[in-house]
Amino acid sequence: MISTNDFHTGLTFELDNQIYEVVEFQHVKPGKGAAFVRSKIKNLHNGAVTERTFRAGEKVKRAHLERKEMSYLYRSGKEFCLMDLNTYEQITLSEQQMGEAVKYLKENDTLTVVMHEEEIIGVELPYTVELKVVETEPGVKGDTAAGGNKPAILETGLTVQVPLFINTGDLLRIDTRSGAYIERV
Repeated sequence: MISTNDFHTGLTFELDNQIYEVVEFQHVKPGKGAAFVRSKIKNLHNGAVTERTFRAGEKVKRAHLERKEMSYLYRSGKEFCLMDLNTYEQITLSEQQMGEAVKYLKENDTLTVVMHEEEIIGVELPYTVELKVVETEPGVKGDTAAGGNKPAILETGLTVQVPLFINTGDLLRIDTRSGAYIERV
């Protein structure tokens, strides 16, 4: 058990048979009445972020999450085959379990599978990935980074806004948290 007074960003806990992660929190001590903890918590099963107020000192059950490094092997329809890098055991995840990760994954990429008591909760990607441009309008001599943006379709099917000087075949670094172009590699 952990006290709500000990909340910190990234803490995971169980509440109503769901696993939550603290996204934001604020300890509030009003001039009149009891102190409380105002928090934003993310449901790790469905990704929903909600605001919740806890009494100061209220106890919640801490959830210990296990993280396993896995390699993405291949996609078969709506299922994704992953291999544990330590045991070489293979598992299959659905599109729903993979979530936003499907937009950024290429075969043989490494990702982290998050588990709670042997149940897979989700996957975590590295903060950046390198993807090749498969389709975009050609760049023209004189186009600069500050000159504007154009859409580019990447090898995973993801469409991102890129500077005008980017061409088909370029390798780009993409931020997996925002889906934004960072730089040409």
